[in-house]
Amino acid sequence: MTRRAIFLDRDGVINQAKVIEGKPYPPASLQELKLLPGVKKALELFKKNNFTLVVVSNQPDVARGTTKLSTVEQINNHLKELLPIDFFIMCYHDNKDNCLCRKPLPGMLYSAAKELTLSLNESFMIGDRWRDVAAGKSAGCKTVFIDYGYNEQQPDSADYKVSSLYEASILITKEELNETG
Repeated sequence: MTRRAIFLDRDGVINQAKVIEGKPYPPASLQELKLLPGVKKALELFKKNNFTLVVVSNQPDVARGTTKLSTVEQINNHLKELLPIDFFIMCYHDNKDNCLCRKPLPGMLYSAAKELTLSLNESFMIGDRWRDVAAGKSAGCKTVFIDYGYNEQQPDSADYKVSSLYEASILITKEELNETG
């Protein structure tokens, strides 16, 4: 039996991104990690509606040598302790590595779908950058763009545009109720 998922980018969706000159960056340490408002409530609402929660995140600073793999894992483990997240998939490559997992490519979503028996066309990808939306679209998911007004390329065609993960959770669960009756 296939299940539905909420795919979540990490930095800027679950935890606060550091915005420098209009561009978002991940926390450099566990000490810098700060959950965004309403995240726990949003994830609990998704779980109540039987979604599998999967974090899919590009972490190129590991390949660039500016962040240690252990730091990313420490942050992820802490998030898993605080929140009802089922699974984490990280891409540690940089653009030049030409991997299949780095968003905007859908490799991380495909891997999760295969490993966890997820139905991509019944799932949602939620992100704060165009890469997240493009990966979700490529994988066949519905997409939700959290718009923080970053000074960078915007997504072409997200299914929904919101201002927070909590707003996305209300929107998605209302849509699910409408579809199921």
